Amino acid sequence: MESDPTTSQPEAAVGSVNPPAEQADPATPGDLVAAVSKGLASPVRSVVASPRPVKGKAARRRLQLPPVSQAEAGDEEPVLAVPEDQEEAQPLPPLCASPMRGMWRREKVALYCDQVLQGSKAEDADEAMSKYLSEKLKLKDKWLGVWKSNPELFFEKYEEASIPFVGILVEVTCKPRQNLSCFKVTVSVAEPFSSNIANIPRDLVDEVLEELEYSAPLLEVYPVEGQDADVRDIALALEVVRFFYDFLWRDWDDEEICENYTALIEERINLWCDIQDGTIPGPIAQRFKKTLEKYKNKRVELIEYQSNIKEDPSAAEAVECWKKYYEIVMLCGLLKMWEDLRLRVHGPFFPRILRRRKGKRDFGKTITHIVAKVMTTDMVKNLSSDTLLQQHDDLNLALDNCYSGDIVVIFPGEYQAANLALLTDDITIQGVGKREEIMITSEPSHDSFVVSKADNVKLMQLSLIQQGTVDGIVVVESGHLTLENCLLKCEGTGVCVLTGASLTITDSEITGAQGAGVELYPGSIAILEGNEIHHCNTLRTSDSSKSTLGGVNMKVLPAPKLKMTNNHIYNNNGYGVSILQPSEQFFIVAEAALNKGAASGDKKDDKMLSKVMQTLNVEMNNNRIEANLKGDIRIVTG
Repeated sequence: MESDPTTSQPEAAVGSVNPPAEQADPATPGDLVAAVSKGLASPVRSVVASPRPVKGKAARRRLQLPPVSQAEAGDEEPVLAVPEDQEEAQPLPPLCASPMRGMWRREKVALYCDQVLQGSKAEDADEAMSKYLSEKLKLKDKWLGVWKSNPELFFEKYEEASIPFVGILVEVTCKPRQNLSCFKVTVSVAEPFSSNIANIPRDLVDEVLEELEYSAPLLEVYPVEGQDADVRDIALALEVVRFFYDFLWRDWDDEEICENYTALIEERINLWCDIQDGTIPGPIAQRFKKTLEKYKNKRVELIEYQSNIKEDPSAAEAVECWKKYYEIVMLCGLLKMWEDLRLRVHGPFFPRILRRRKGKRDFGKTITHIVAKVMTTDMVKNLSSDTLLQQHDDLNLALDNCYSGDIVVIFPGEYQAANLALLTDDITIQGVGKREEIMITSEPSHDSFVVSKADNVKLMQLSLIQQGTVDGIVVVESGHLTLENCLLKCEGTGVCVLTGASLTITDSEITGAQGAGVELYPGSIAILEGNEIHHCNTLRTSDSSKSTLGGVNMKVLPAPKLKMTNNHIYNNNGYGVSILQPSEQFFIVAEAALNKGAASGDKKDDKMLSKVMQTLNVEMNNNRIEANLKGDIRIVTG
């Protein structure tokens, strides 16, 4: 994860979960732990397969899972050592289809804000969800469902990667209305005995249910198909509640004052929809999801750590408790930055580069860095006799030794360099030979690949191959970057030019981006000449009709400046060029013009399209934009 500028003052980053003022300087380790507990006032909500104690668990037998290597060999289900004469479980029936997946964002907003929450405050959200669910449960008190239970109830040495849950077909009997945090239903094994694990012992399932007093959390039970409309309504209600706690609720919500909580929920619904339909590029969405998941895991980890502390904690335990707590505070602050719609519209969520510029060397000279496993005289014969040279077999070391004005010359080979994500000085990085022979690959464990905030950086005659990083293959954070005769094989987003930055790409090829090949943020500048941009927008979304990104995507207000000459943009899954506007009112004349057919290449509307492009500061000459799945050029309402 990138450095977070809020880390120097964690209390200021997130005011919602700071310990009370009276506990600012606790006198004892016990006071320290108590203060952290106050900061974590709200419970951890988990809706699927949550671990919980059962009576007699230590004495009851549990099954042994096979080694992970066996599961990786291609078995869909774990093979358990059980008696041959036991009853084999039938496959689980299909679950009720989720209508939530097909809902438009407006329908989701209306459902949660108008029907379920109805103006509730954050602290009343649990009560509102409980009331909504209780009303639906009155429709039918008995139905069939799949109980997705925690595998730890059944297996020893359980590893999460091996099996996500143990599913059992059960008959459900609903109890009268309860608080949602402890909403339980009575369950019993339904006939025929069915599970996602064919040879799980029936008697073991009976033992577990008996120890749990035949009670299971309601949100762990999923109604199955083949029942009446009332059960389908119950299935939808359960899905509504799960979706709320999985994607919309945050643990800090009821810890801070929010005047309009439903408006906040609407923003989070829009965020979720933007992630699903590709408006927010897939790699950036992955980073957000990863951060949110890390926050949840760290919170659970802290609560479990606290529960294991004795009544009189040691100083070391108190320090560790506070360490974990402030890590949660940092993640909380970072997530709030991500959820701020203004930040999502206008550029980066936080700076990617915090390194200072070195500037020029004290003695004013520049150095040419030769990157090769072995250097020979032929490699430098074309350099002038007064050229200062340094030879490196490691590209990362060469970049670390660069000052403004230096040149890095790379000979054929395959390289990695974390310092490519920290370009702050004006340098030139140039390959020697065919660009396909100078291969620079990203490190999968890093979020970023090439990131620049220098005034003028040049990358020439290179192949950049993205492997696993979730950021753009090249991110111009500020200043100007030039790509000349480069091959960019993307795995995440393509080239991103952030607000105020500028980019020049000539004679290069960009392919394979999950989003657009080139992303222009508001107020950025780009010149594209003689490039190929193809087979971009490889990300699969739940609603493919909304996935518009393709070759080049512009985010307007203020509009970026774009000059395109002699480019070939083809075979992208979205549009060749898409222009994302923030509202239906903005550029409404341009939208109408494109709807008349200009976007599909109708020559009679070329004049109107040209006028639109002038309004948007877009200059396009002699470009071939063809064979893109959605069309050539389109203005898209965001």
